[in-house]
Amino acid sequence: MEIDRIGKLGVWQFVDHLPAEEAAEFANRIEDWGYGALWIPEAVGRDPFSMLGYLTAKTETLVLATGIANIYARDPLTMRATHETLAEASGGRFVLGLGVSHGHLVAGVRKHEYEKPLTKMKTYLEAMESSIYMGPQPAEPAPIVLAALRPKMLGLSAEAARGAHPYFVPPEHTARAREILGKGPWLCPEQMVLLETDATKARAIARKNMEIYLGLPNYQNNLKWLGFEDSDFENGGSDRVVDAIVAWGDEKEIADRIQAHHDAGADHVCIQAFRPDGEPGADERVLEMFAPSRQ
Repeated sequence: MEIDRIGKLGVWQFVDHLPAEEAAEFANRIEDWGYGALWIPEAVGRDPFSMLGYLTAKTETLVLATGIANIYARDPLTMRATHETLAEASGGRFVLGLGVSHGHLVAGVRKHEYEKPLTKMKTYLEAMESSIYMGPQPAEPAPIVLAALRPKMLGLSAEAARGAHPYFVPPEHTARAREILGKGPWLCPEQMVLLETDATKARAIARKNMEIYLGLPNYQNNLKWLGFEDSDFENGGSDRVVDAIVAWGDEKEIADRIQAHHDAGADHVCIQAFRPDGEPGADERVLEMFAPSRQ
């Protein structure tokens, strides 16, 4: 798969709150609006691969991607089989995003030992590649991208995968990531967006959505790498960090933030559109507003 297959703009969205049929209807709208890819995460809800298999059968052109799948949830042989199965069954409409997750989910929820992230990912990818798979081969391999934030994991993304899928990052991170990746590897950052021009309302909704991430060491360390400090993570996050992570405002302000990622070296930006009422789900007004088919 070439990067043009997923285009310059995609959608990143939890769909676990939707019944399966409604999730398929949502994917159909994303496809009709001309987005290249729909990225769905893995946490403690549905199995993402079962859901993507279902959505593949309900769509025709949309690329389905994990953003991301937790490598602690499946051994390398199982992940190899999943990778090959969806690549073949989807007709080449699958991107496998992999990540090391977070200590509280791995050790606290899954009851596994959380290992050194870089070493764990490197050995996992090597084990995947050497695993036995005797099912039908896809016409072409599905790309693998890594949930990479810091230099060493970004480097591994270029060396051992097709590229990187950074989450919870501003355009400044995209610029650094592109410098580390060099030319060629995919760079597909996620960008949180909110169509709300009132600063007080926008930041309150942003903080509600950012809360869980802002307390995680992986994201804190990445933001510190970009110049943020511990004080930026207190009391729901400083205005500075909120404004850096969530692109809020009118259509132009959101468009400018998306363009800033592209200008910084992103190949594909996947937008996560928060609802202005703070409830779960996508603000489909925004997704329709930025529909590639209407540009």
